[in-house]
Amino acid sequence: MIGVCLIAGMLFRRSKTLPADAHKGINAWLIYLALPAVSFKYLPHIAWSGALLLPALAPVIIWLGGWLYIRFYAAKTKIPVKTAAGLTLSAGLSNTSFLGFPLIAAFFGEKYIAIGVICDQVTFLLLATVGIGVAINASQSKSLSALLFLKKIITFPPFLGCMAALTIPHFVNISVLNPLFDKLANTVGPLALFSIGLQLRFKGYKDELKRISITLLYKLILAPALVAVVALIFQLRGIITQVSIFEMAMPTLLSSSIIADDYELNPQLSNLIIGIGLIIGFATATMWWVVLQWFK
Repeated sequence: MIGVCLIAGMLFRRSKTLPADAHKGINAWLIYLALPAVSFKYLPHIAWSGALLLPALAPVIIWLGGWLYIRFYAAKTKIPVKTAAGLTLSAGLSNTSFLGFPLIAAFFGEKYIAIGVICDQVTFLLLATVGIGVAINASQSKSLSALLFLKKIITFPPFLGCMAALTIPHFVNISVLNPLFDKLANTVGPLALFSIGLQLRFKGYKDELKRISITLLYKLILAPALVAVVALIFQLRGIITQVSIFEMAMPTLLSSSIIADDYELNPQLSNLIIGIGLIIGFATATMWWVVLQWFK
């Protein structure tokens, strides 16, 4: 699926079958329909408990770590604010569902995808709140007032979808819509990859190799290691701990490129990080599965 969708997007771009800005229409579908549907597909069905604390906190840990990591790197290298914001999204958000779910099934067993769902929904909440906040802040030529900043966040469609999915099912039975949400949510992976393929140009990647390497070093190695250290400190072991760390070892969240493009946060660099990260991520995920045998 990853290869077919990415390559299809690249071929359509090369053949000029679609307009140059065709990806913007695809991204609009994802932002306004597919991503909110993801919330309705999973959030109402999660049974929250203390045992799920680590998978819920792990995405927050790597987001904070990624924010500090890129902030330090940006201060040292004086990179543009928009590029730094794009790198923050690429470093701090994991591909917990499209790549994470199949790899959980492959390495641990399909029944443990439920743990991945917790990681995925917290990751999505981070994207819809602090992630979009970082994007808005970087895209403005002048600082926003707190009220306007809040308004921009709460009118972001995926954020509205998250809030609606957390509240509406408690008052109204919307189970009849579950097949619709399921089908809409299933379009996120292939369409996001196709959109990336439409924009992905490996030409010039050497000029961005340092930034790509710095970001993927954190995303694929340091981020899961950070969660592993937290687990060791609190003496957490077992399958929930293993899957939680494994999910944080996934490459960059596909939806981060949509935000990077929408807010002009150097989307070409974000797409390169995602494309290269997907390829390298299979190898590093296998490495982490071996390491995680120590957490049984």
